Amino acid sequence: MARSGNMDVQEHVFLLRDEKYASFQAKLIPTVAAERIVGVRTPLLREMAKTMVKDGVSESFTATLPHRYFEEDQLHAFILSLIKDFELCLCEVERFLPYVDNWATCDQMSPGCFVKNKGRLLDRIRQWIGSPHEYTVRFAINMLMRHFLDKDFRVEYNDIVAGVRREEYYVQMVQAWYFATALAKQYDETLPYLENRCLNQWTHNKTIQKAIESFRVNTGQKEYLKTLRWK
Repeated sequence: MARSGNMDVQEHVFLLRDEKYASFQAKLIPTVAAERIVGVRTPLLREMAKTMVKDGVSESFTATLPHRYFEEDQLHAFILSLIKDFELCLCEVERFLPYVDNWATCDQMSPGCFVKNKGRLLDRIRQWIGSPHEYTVRFAINMLMRHFLDKDFRVEYNDIVAGVRREEYYVQMVQAWYFATALAKQYDETLPYLENRCLNQWTHNKTIQKAIESFRVNTGQKEYLKTLRWK
């Protein structure tokens, strides 16, 4: 793309439209009105984001919020994920988060620069986790799951996620996803959170379901997890 206006971005998005795919996506993302979904496949949007960054037109696009279409939000998330400067990226992520209204945009925003700045990222995660905004909390848990369950893991991170008391489906779902992943990577340190029922019943059982479905949890662990189901 050589032009920078948001209308030009919309025009390009519509050139990539697949109406059948739009109908399919609308079922997967019920929090977004169907008329806001154009129907563009993710690989095409990722390539479009890369081209916009390369052509130097991404900043003018991300400067204007809110966007009209779901695909524009996706483009925004992919562009932010490409920012290399941590402080700039963090600033732009925080400016965008209040406008995120669905799990897909939330989950697909994963800045590469966060990997080398985990200390500063963790400080901000602690702030996001207490946000009144559903998808900011989901994003915070996502970042803990992606960056802090391997060599940088500490049990206190499980405490942070277990301490979230929210009724929203997409927050509880990511909590279950986090704990299922934690069981796969840090089983001994995570198991007590199920044995002691530290999560609400729905999240507890969803965690066990996801862990049982995971190929990273061994057969013996799965059999024991089945006995912990909350009936």
